[in-house]
Amino acid sequence: MIKREGSPQPFGAHAEKDRVNFAVQVPKGQKCELLLYRAGKNVPEYTFEMPEEEGIGEVRYLSVEGKNIGRYEYNYRINKKVCMDPYVKEIARKKAFGVRENLQEHEIRGRIVTSDYDWQNDKRLHIPWNDVTAYSLHVRGFTKHSSSKVRHKGTFLGIVEKIPYLKELGINQIQCMPVYEFEECVNGHINYWGYGEGYYFAPKHSYAAGKSASVELKDMVRACHEAGIEVVLEMPFGENTSVQTVLECLKFYMFEYHIDGFVVNPYSVPWEILNRDPFLKDVKLMQKDDGYQNVMRRFLKGDENMIGDVMWALGRNSASDGKCNYITGHTGFTLWDLVSYDGKHNEANGERNQDGPDFNYSWNCGAEGPSRKKAVMALRKNQVKNAFTLLFTSQGTPCILAGDEFYNSQKGNNNVYCQDNETAWVNWSRLKTDDSLFLHVKSLIQFRKAHRCLHREEELKGMDRSECGMPDVSYHGEYAWRAMTDVASRQLGVLYAAVDEKDEPCFAAYNMHWIPHQFALPSPGKGRKWYLAGTTADGLLEEPELLEEQKSIELKERSISLLVSR
Repeated sequence: MIKREGSPQPFGAHAEKDRVNFAVQVPKGQKCELLLYRAGKNVPEYTFEMPEEEGIGEVRYLSVEGKNIGRYEYNYRINKKVCMDPYVKEIARKKAFGVRENLQEHEIRGRIVTSDYDWQNDKRLHIPWNDVTAYSLHVRGFTKHSSSKVRHKGTFLGIVEKIPYLKELGINQIQCMPVYEFEECVNGHINYWGYGEGYYFAPKHSYAAGKSASVELKDMVRACHEAGIEVVLEMPFGENTSVQTVLECLKFYMFEYHIDGFVVNPYSVPWEILNRDPFLKDVKLMQKDDGYQNVMRRFLKGDENMIGDVMWALGRNSASDGKCNYITGHTGFTLWDLVSYDGKHNEANGERNQDGPDFNYSWNCGAEGPSRKKAVMALRKNQVKNAFTLLFTSQGTPCILAGDEFYNSQKGNNNVYCQDNETAWVNWSRLKTDDSLFLHVKSLIQFRKAHRCLHREEELKGMDRSECGMPDVSYHGEYAWRAMTDVASRQLGVLYAAVDEKDEPCFAAYNMHWIPHQFALPSPGKGRKWYLAGTTADGLLEEPELLEEQKSIELKERSISLLVSR
């Protein structure tokens, strides 16, 4: 191997034919060496000094030329301490998830990655925000459980095997928890989720079924795109990550991996800076926000004084601020646990149940945890259906937590960050024993897709913008055109006007009270009548049924009815 003059940019190891350029940031006054290893070996074969006087500022760089240089692995040694390249593109390691390896013993090394992957004309999908149905998952936990029945459990390829399932459900975007290399053993706990510091440019080795995580992540993205599914990565970044590194990292995944969007913590990088970047304007930028979640949870369980907030939550537009609608997420209860537990049960985490959110706005429907009471179980299933109906009749981009569509449970644990086991893994056996909820959610997604008024491209204004004789949205109660917004009210009727001639108006009647309520129906339009499209109890009907009574409808306690005008 021959040392050549290098370039200070880009950071990391950049390969071109038989030459690799290395550039790394090193504090002034510290000694730096490049260590090159034969693939799979723990002892460096070559050591090259990177003198401070040959660098620029705090950047050290050089180029190494030689036959098969791209097959070598590397690290840096800074002041006698072996260090991983923070810009490393892939990591070579041997041990399984959750087993600590020693960097000082050279057990972990950086791989030199080339960009010769055959994308087969793959491109980002650019699905409009209002047409997206998102699905939030953990790459490992999604298929690690034995019940997943995939060949490559807990990996990128495991997700590929589940693409037919996602398509059948109606999903066209997956949002993945951190897929970059992170330390799995932290303070005596397993870091299952992957939050915190990491090697952000390197896909996680243990999420690969074979030898190359970078290749398999690309395989997953390409397969998803072929199926019409966008891939979004959650990139929380550590608090000490510079804005420059964040921007470089997002653009790297955008170009190198064809990623469609990112969920980014706005506290790490100012939201305005992200949105101003000319390249990042080509992807979806998202941020987590519990506003919608908390409103809908409280409405679902029957809290008072929620109607005004529910109007806001139903009508907000995700494209305006990058915030998807979700009722459950990885932090907090699953949807089944949300209706099964009043309090968190995180004892297994070893923190005396002090960790995890204290305010979940949950309700156990009459019994804490598993129950054999038929009335309790029926009410819980009813509440889950109500939650999904609220989600899919809201204007914003809906996002499902993986497994919620078949009652997946975490046994009341609302903070499974350290549970790399069946508590946190999605249990697919529930789908095999009861697919009724899956079919219900599938039909709701289809209904939403078929009615443009439920997912308009532009934000609702409460105005007649299509000259159809009614505003794009209006609110109703026991009297037409008059919503009941008093403190005690737990009911709301919402009329969405048709977007165009191909669309049809929809009326959603929500009764989250524990007693039945009457709703007045507004005029369905000249020459039109109201048809019942579905209810919480019966699900979506194969063919809407004409209502005998056209001026009012009675809803049972804790139920939702969907009507269409024809």
